[in-house]
Amino acid sequence: MTSETASAAPARSGFRIDFHIWGPVIALIALVALGAFLNPNFLSYGNVTNVLARSAFIGIIAVGMTFVITSGGLDLSVGSMAAFIAGVMILIMNALVPSMGVGWGVILIGMAAALAVGLIAGLVNGLLITQARIEAFIVTLGTMGIFRSLITWLADGGTLSLNFEVRELYRPVYYDGLLGVAWPIIVFALVAIIGETIMRKTPFGRHCAAIGSNEQVARYSAVHVDRVRLMTYVLLGILVGIATIMYVPRLGSASSSTGVLWELEAIAAVIIGGTVLKGGFGRVWGTVVGVLILSLIDNILNLANLVSPYLNGAIQGVIIILAVVLQRQRKAER
Repeated sequence: MTSETASAAPARSGFRIDFHIWGPVIALIALVALGAFLNPNFLSYGNVTNVLARSAFIGIIAVGMTFVITSGGLDLSVGSMAAFIAGVMILIMNALVPSMGVGWGVILIGMAAALAVGLIAGLVNGLLITQARIEAFIVTLGTMGIFRSLITWLADGGTLSLNFEVRELYRPVYYDGLLGVAWPIIVFALVAIIGETIMRKTPFGRHCAAIGSNEQVARYSAVHVDRVRLMTYVLLGILVGIATIMYVPRLGSASSSTGVLWELEAIAAVIIGGTVLKGGFGRVWGTVVGVLILSLIDNILNLANLVSPYLNGAIQGVIIILAVVLQRQRKAER
């Protein structure tokens, strides 16, 4: 009897689904099925590409956030940073038009400025955390307010608008694509693939996980903790710059309301995807699934008109709380 029970146990465990790994994927499949059931236009080419293109900005940022959170950090400033970068881009491109004329030279300089500002912003966050030894929450909460105030000041409380002719030239970066796939989707896919490769196949990815798991042990293992942690914030800043480059041609403007709640969406996507909030374990492919889950929830709610779109932020907040609760339950079971 005992031997039969013992022999049966492995058989039962073989059919067990690891929801920590496959839970987000199952949720994504369920959402697709629900959306198709509620609205026949849900799986149309136009709706699918629109959802993917609109989620690309958050997705690109969320890939960088995965490395930050995996290493035990956090960044609350990414939405405000994106708004500030967009404002700087627009001001630089508008200022160059009289001397350079309308052309791709102006746009390329604007793109380079976006990457440079993103890098510097991420570097500032990283240095304050690693060198000044200030908590990441405090640093990024402070820079969130600084960036948001700067874009409000630059726009004089209003909206910064890109030169109309430059915007018309720049529009294809968001609205066109390759073989019917919009450029933001392609860039998001490339960033996700590169991010997953770095996380899984390089010492940098392994060091991020080691630092998040136990910083002291990582130091004893000859990991340059401060350097690696600094690089996660720099990487995130650069990716915020890339996301902004793809975002500006969509509306051609920037204001104090640009990027609001982007940090919430990025963190939610990372946590839903299975990355541990306290660090030590992260997966970029899970973050991609998390981004798609949030985008589909938003899209389904809008198509089905179930709740007011003004409540989307509240729903995302609830999802973050539930995801963290589920992570703690899994830890307790282990």
